[in-house]
Parts: sequence; C-alpha cells; structure tokens
Amino acid sequence: MMNQTEIGKFIAKSRKAKKLTQAQLAEKLNITDRAVSKWETGKSMPDSSIMLDLCEILGITVNELLSGEEIDMESYEKKS
Repeated sequence: MMNQTEIGKFIAKSRKAKKLTQAQLAEKLNITDRAVSKWETGKSMPDSSIMLDLCEILGITVNELLSGEEIDMESYEKKS
C-alpha cells in the first residue's frame, strides 16, 4: 500500500538534496509548482507519465519513489 504522505516527504527530501526549489523542479517537469506542493503534502501523486522524469531529476528509482524511502544502493548494486 502506497503511503502518499511518506512519498511526499521523500520527494521533498530528495528535491532539497538536489538543492532545487519546488518552482525549479516544476519547471524541469513542465508542470506548476502547485502540483509539486500537492505531492509533497501528500494531497496527490505524480502522474505516471512524468514519474520517470521526476525520478531521473531527483536521482532516485521509481521503486524508491513508490516506497517513499531510499533503497540502500550498495546492497542493491551488489545484486545486479
């Protein structure tokens, strides 16, 4: 079960780690900063059509996005 609030917090954390404002992230995705704000407060979810772009910009995987947490890359890389 996806927890929108946790996912929202994770998007916000990932965005801040990349030193992006909501407006800058929105601009990269050709959406409004209001949409980004809604994701980060857990009111809505990123549309599937921009999810891959969002993950690429934030340097996370779709799995991480949907689980709302970073997957330990070291253990992940050893498997692949």
